[in-house]
Amino acid sequence: MRKERITKQQIEAILQPRTDLEKYILAQPALRKGLLWGEPRYGHPEGMVLNHIPEIFHNIENLMPAITPETVAKLRILALIHDSFKYAEDKSTPRDWSKHHGILARQFATPFLEDTELLEILELHDEAYYCWRSVCLQFRVEEGERRWQWLMQRIEPYLQLYYLFFKCDTRTGDKTQAPVKWVEQRLKGKTGYYESLFISQ
Repeated sequence: MRKERITKQQIEAILQPRTDLEKYILAQPALRKGLLWGEPRYGHPEGMVLNHIPEIFHNIENLMPAITPETVAKLRILALIHDSFKYAEDKSTPRDWSKHHGILARQFATPFLEDTELLEILELHDEAYYCWRSVCLQFRVEEGERRWQWLMQRIEPYLQLYYLFFKCDTRTGDKTQAPVKWVEQRLKGKTGYYESLFISQ
């Protein structure tokens, strides 16, 4: 199926929106453009964002019945929007982080989402990965630790939902699972973090 020929109806057939809000999100041209972005690459062998989202949906479903229907609905909204503005982010050197796809996703969602929890997680959904990368891959430990503490302060009221989405997003494609294990070790015993929920395959 060629990207330029994928219709709104075909997108809905793949993603199967459940609510009026999900249908509204998928009706937005800026988001639909982003769904068609992406080629197969390490971490995302599925290519297009459109093909990444069903993998996250699958992981969300496999968390049930340990999570509530409300949490499922929130995770699905995050999945629909989180990577859909990668096509528009700045990738120049030095990078303009104010145009990171997470920030662009938040800007897109702000007019119709009044849930601060979802907006914060949209903006910061990749931040835990960057913390892990700084500490474990780049060996910039002090920088990574400062970044982690900053993240914890930002998401403290939303910690469990942030963790659940991070896990559902990371358990896709051929991504390394090391960041999830690192995050879970960091969160053990932390107020607001309830359990390391297992996602069945």
